Amino acid sequence: MSEPVGRAVLIAGPTASGKSALALSLAEKLGGEVVNADSMQLYREMRVLTARPSEAEEARVPHHLYGVIPASAPLSAGLWAVRAAEVMREIAERGRLPIVVGGTGLYFRALTEGLSPIPQIPAAIREAVRSEVAEAGPHAHALLAEVDAVLAESIRPSDKQRIARGIEVFRATGRTLSAWQKEPPEPLVIGNFAKIVLVPERGWLRERIDRRFDLMLEEGALEEARAMAALDLDPALPAMKALGLRPLIRHLAGETSLEEAAEAGKRESRAYAKRQETWFRTQMISWKAFSTQLSESLNAEILSFIDDLGLTRS
Repeated sequence: MSEPVGRAVLIAGPTASGKSALALSLAEKLGGEVVNADSMQLYREMRVLTARPSEAEEARVPHHLYGVIPASAPLSAGLWAVRAAEVMREIAERGRLPIVVGGTGLYFRALTEGLSPIPQIPAAIREAVRSEVAEAGPHAHALLAEVDAVLAESIRPSDKQRIARGIEVFRATGRTLSAWQKEPPEPLVIGNFAKIVLVPERGWLRERIDRRFDLMLEEGALEEARAMAALDLDPALPAMKALGLRPLIRHLAGETSLEEAAEAGKRESRAYAKRQETWFRTQMISWKAFSTQLSESLNAEILSFIDDLGLTRS
């Protein structure tokens, strides 16, 4: 059921576009609190690798839903949206401004538009299906086609996570995921929202991605990758897909040089940024796009946009 939040600022954008810095600046100027909408920054083991705000930045204004789950625990967009909606209402009740920021477009969709009302899958069924899919290898796609042919047509045979999702939903509910997805969604929150998406120039963003990966290595990304490797987690878990993690683990195993791992991590990040840009361009057409590179003039432009919507007045 949709519940009113009142005012909120939503900030989306590709990796390394400066979303977190913008959110922090706006929170300080507008009496806000920051809510994470980045699927990888949920994991507590990877502050550096996922470019989470630093402890010093988190101390400047309240931050929510950062580093709140272990890497072994996947969290769906729907479950995140429920938690984020609760946090946003709590912030609003304190008379503060929720500022939701991240690069996971599906999270924003789940929050503001809703997702199909699929029941929660019991852990036992989820684990059994994941094991079955892993053992089936290249034949896993055929297992999905047996129970949900419609869904199978839209999923690549290599996408084990989505294959397992389709099978586990059918096993748990007796109904195909493709049928559940036809149910009309309902937003979790409603209110007066400033919806902002950053779309910086690609060359500028590419340089920022490369510089940031080098800085992450200086700040301990390799040590985080070593700790993640020691956990011996299922490679299919979402946390194991953190940008740069797998190349660094391959380097730690002696398979590549650090320079090769760093370049692979940068390529992953650039490719991901392009996919994010495509999502924002095609799925967030009603959001206000700001293409100027981060600067004081951009901050002033964004503040003016927020003020015009009446969000600076509680």
